[in-house]
Amino acid sequence: MDVLCLDLEGVLVPEVWQAVADKTGVPGLLKTTRDIPIYDDLMQYRLGLLREHDIALSTIQAEIDAIEPLPGAVDFLAWARERYQVVIVSDTFYEFGMPLMAKLGYPTLLCHRLEVEGDRIIGYQIRQRDPKRCSVQALKSLNYRIFAAGDSFNDVSMLEEADVGIFFSAPENVTSQFPSFRTTQSYAELQHALLSAA
Repeated sequence: MDVLCLDLEGVLVPEVWQAVADKTGVPGLLKTTRDIPIYDDLMQYRLGLLREHDIALSTIQAEIDAIEPLPGAVDFLAWARERYQVVIVSDTFYEFGMPLMAKLGYPTLLCHRLEVEGDRIIGYQIRQRDPKRCSVQALKSLNYRIFAAGDSFNDVSMLEEADVGIFFSAPENVTSQFPSFRTTQSYAELQHALLSAA
């Protein structure tokens, strides 16, 4: 079977940090890699806001517990699992992502880890440099054909490295910079794009 690598936030579930921003009333947490493309810059910005506003890990996790998959995501994953080995390749953290995996039926999740003291996030451990590209490279080294879908700047390396890369519900400021990737706006369109590329 081929492998389908999917981004998590914006593809299968809403943006976690946007939900936290709504809960805490800190508008700066609305920024994502769509706004700050370099992930480390974005995370340092977020950590600064967490310290400034004294936001605890438990507060974030409580908000994550209330997040539900995007409409149609569970059905799309069921469809995909019949046809691919499905791997979620995300820049989230296991401390955030695992409750969401439960709602998605526990697909494989490749992501990062937080550094926590007490109930405060003090840092994070990136699994490796350019982890989305490296994840696809590792799977390709096992002689899999890789399909990939994502919605943001931090997914581009994954889409570039995959045999077939597709944007899903990505904003125009992202897709306009990478016109070589097919763009889809719904799970039905994504299914069609995947099948037509098989």
